[in-house]
Amino acid sequence: MSEIDFYFSIGSTYTYLSVTRILDVEKQHQVKFNWKPFSVRAIMKEMNNIPFPKDKMNKVNYMWRDIERRAEGYGFFAKTPVPYPLSEFDLANQIAILGFEKGWGEKFVILTYKKWFQEGKEPAIEPSISEVCSELSLDKDKIIYEANSSDIISSLSSFNFEQTSEILGSMAGSLPS
Repeated sequence: MSEIDFYFSIGSTYTYLSVTRILDVEKQHQVKFNWKPFSVRAIMKEMNNIPFPKDKMNKVNYMWRDIERRAEGYGFFAKTPVPYPLSEFDLANQIAILGFEKGWGEKFVILTYKKWFQEGKEPAIEPSISEVCSELSLDKDKIIYEANSSDIISSLSSFNFEQTSEILGSMAGSLPS
């Protein structure tokens, strides 16, 4: 079985389309995805990239509609706009890293995105964090404490701009629409 590294960042709006389909893609194509959470926010700050500029509302509105349209085309639902930017962007990704270390990462990410894009509940804050932890039988306070450990924070921040640019560059043109 082939393995594919899947780099993602909770907080990336289009990632909803990927995480909602990824398990079906694994089954259909006999591949295994290695989920790799990272902080796209750090990269965007370094690039001075503002994804939702107030002076380009036509672009912003198109993006929200595009996500809804694509979700519908894939056979699932998205109710946009969703809360953005995330107030606990890094914490959401830190919890994902912890989850992959402990074996519940996929379920956490998929459920977090579902609550964000289907129920409008922002990741890693109330009520979403309590609901996700409850549905996954996780101790919310313990998870947050462990996700804020220096090891997890270091893991999230160890991904630097050059590594990500290299990865993104190698993927250009190879992603299905």
